[in-house]
Amino acid sequence: MLGTQEIFIIALIILLLFGGKKIPELMKGLGKGVKSFKDGVNGIENEANPNTKDTEKDTTNANDK
Repeated sequence: MLGTQEIFIIALIILLLFGGKKIPELMKGLGKGVKSFKDGVNGIENEANPNTKDTEKDTTNANDK
């Protein structure tokens, strides 16, 4: 596990390497990458279980009638 001191030192090194203006851009790119990865994982799960969504739609439609 990383302690508080180690995290502080890593953050300081990142700040020194990239500067204050570049860090928000890096975090934005990292967030987009994570979102894309999650969407890809969800797409694979949907391909593996295509009947899951159809079953949920059928039960909601049956309850509405």
